Amino acid sequence: MREVALYPAIKRFLAARGFEAKGEVGGCDIVGVREGEPPILVIAELKLGLNLELVLQGVDRLASADEIWLAVPATRRGRDRDRRARILCRLLGFGLLAVHSARGDVEVLAEPEPYRPRANLRRRRALLAEHRARNGDPSPGGTRGEPIVTAYRQEALACAAGLLAGPRRPRDLVPVAPRAGTILLRDVYGWFTRVERGVYSLNTQGQAALARWGAG
Repeated sequence: MREVALYPAIKRFLAARGFEAKGEVGGCDIVGVREGEPPILVIAELKLGLNLELVLQGVDRLASADEIWLAVPATRRGRDRDRRARILCRLLGFGLLAVHSARGDVEVLAEPEPYRPRANLRRRRALLAEHRARNGDPSPGGTRGEPIVTAYRQEALACAAGLLAGPRRPRDLVPVAPRAGTILLRDVYGWFTRVERGVYSLNTQGQAALARWGAG
């Protein structure tokens, strides 16, 4: 089993609680947002076992979210069944979830408590901005060893799609990619070629990216 296999069940669990969940946002396996004033932001981290690394990930994210959930596969005699582990989660203010893969459902072992450290507003704003800017949910939580389709990459793909018909200026692409000027100038992914001053075309790497991910 891979961590990404836990993602669909956790996404459904958060959706049932009113959150729109997206995977691999700002280095977090799952970020869920329930809009409002202010919006409610939750982070869920996935691991194949309840270990120290998972707990430390939760600690690292405490200052950025309203709730932290740790999610692991359900076992019969593993750490998720250890009463001490549940107490630890409650002391830290974490929710603990066990995913029953055979049934496809989620068992709540501990609810997140209201303990709050000093808020990391900068990271919170970055997570909210990235979540809102993404078109759909292109990268399932738990994905490893593959590029994450961030909002920036989606805009770059939109630029690439706009250049399929031939060279264009950044201003021509702004309707589909507001950051087109910066994206084409920086060319982070190596997809674009400058034809002349202020005019860009799509190269073979960009064509391959479109074939892999589509138009963003």
